[in-house]
Amino acid sequence: MPPDTEQTADELHDDGNDIEFYGGRLVSALPLALFVAWAIFQSGVLQVSDTSGLVVGMLGALIVGMFFTKGSWASYANTIFEGMTQRVAATAIVAWLWAGMFAQLLQDGGFVQGLVWAADVANVTGSLFPAATFLLAALFATGIGTGYGTTIAFTGLFYPAGLLLGANPVLLFGSILSGAVFGDNLAPVSDTTIVSAVTQDADIGGVVASRFKYALVAAVPALLAYLIAGQLMPGATVSAGAGGGLDGNALGLIHVLSMATVIALAVSGRHIVEAISWGIVVALAFNVGSELLAEYTTLLADGLQRSPALLFQAPESAGLAREFAWLPFVALTDGTATVSGSLYDGALGFFPLIVLTLLIVAGARIMIRGGGFQAIQDVLLTRVATNVRRAEATMVFGTALVNAMITINTAAEIAIAPYVARVGERFNINGYRRANILDANTSALGYIFPWAGGVLVGFATMQGLVESSSYEWFTQSLVVSPIQVWPFVFHGWLLFATFVVAAFSGYGLEYITDRESEEVARV
Repeated sequence: MPPDTEQTADELHDDGNDIEFYGGRLVSALPLALFVAWAIFQSGVLQVSDTSGLVVGMLGALIVGMFFTKGSWASYANTIFEGMTQRVAATAIVAWLWAGMFAQLLQDGGFVQGLVWAADVANVTGSLFPAATFLLAALFATGIGTGYGTTIAFTGLFYPAGLLLGANPVLLFGSILSGAVFGDNLAPVSDTTIVSAVTQDADIGGVVASRFKYALVAAVPALLAYLIAGQLMPGATVSAGAGGGLDGNALGLIHVLSMATVIALAVSGRHIVEAISWGIVVALAFNVGSELLAEYTTLLADGLQRSPALLFQAPESAGLAREFAWLPFVALTDGTATVSGSLYDGALGFFPLIVLTLLIVAGARIMIRGGGFQAIQDVLLTRVATNVRRAEATMVFGTALVNAMITINTAAEIAIAPYVARVGERFNINGYRRANILDANTSALGYIFPWAGGVLVGFATMQGLVESSSYEWFTQSLVVSPIQVWPFVFHGWLLFATFVVAAFSGYGLEYITDRESEEVARV
């Protein structure tokens, strides 16, 4: 998925110690530490799931950190801007926007109704739907290489379909996140896969081949857990009174071809933006040409029945607007002038999360420039990582700590990668092994912490369903908050546990002398 991953790694992680803090280098971690405390209080204690609240928390944390800066505050302020322009943040943002537009087009094109119809024909009940969703999300994420994009697409499409079939909402959301974890960890074109390989001097093909044993050890029991939990946990109760969304429609399954287009192009090596863009074009063509869109593009006298891909609602008083009212994407209104439609709505819901992402990466940059990461690495190297087992344990739990502070998993991976490489080389640990530890834990924990980017992007997608005119039956009561879902990301937890056990037991351990990596693949 990434543009130039080596450049991204070099941009974010710089050993330059340009900012000094009262209290020493570790104080540079204060903004991120305060944000984590804020997130735990808001999400865990108060159980308020609001991305805008997290934005305020991160803004306040950055302001507090400034008061601990020695000398001029200009370097601190400039570092905030420097962090917000890092490509690693832009990569996640682009994935969210493109995937959001794509998923919205499929929603409005009836794909959810197609899934309901297919599940009914195949006799897939609500209790089985989470397990089936985990498998399909894992395959989709592995194909396109973006767990964030998978979370958006499956939350927007499979989540409402599963609810209509009677699946448990929390379990279903957890299965989507688990599938995203699997693909982020295993996909050759995933940004986390590429970063882990490049930063540990290992070739991508060898890294992917070497991590199958870990991924499957976690995936098989995760699948069984979803099968069992699906039978035990009560399903959602959805009223068909408003919106009539319970009826399936086979025609909506035409968008399987839209998803197949994205997967095929991504697997063939096309950039994920290019792949999803073609998926958007195909989905738009299906929506416009399908009989399913007969009322979708019809403007009624009392307003819009369903929004087209893009709709400008202009005031009737605008003289020039009347000249263009014949266009399918222009309508006259005597109310508020607005812009709406699949493309607009699909991107709109992620704006607070985009701001949060930029601020968090800025906090990470401050910690790097202030020497906080280097200080933690020095302590671990000198006092904790004294043998191979303890060294690998610090890799595992170090990635957990960094992911708790930096909620974008690729950024967290880049931040901890130099330590993993340094300690691994000291104890002669093979690059494949180091890359696997690094990638598995950042992939898993990036979809578990309630304030993590992978969880919040799914939550934002759900909030968009509440506001969607296509799903009048989807109420706020059907939204799963991030604090509810974290225990049910089974594959994420099992993957993390697999490497905890591997670190202490030596399972899968390879030394540099056991085999050499091929020439490192360059992106």
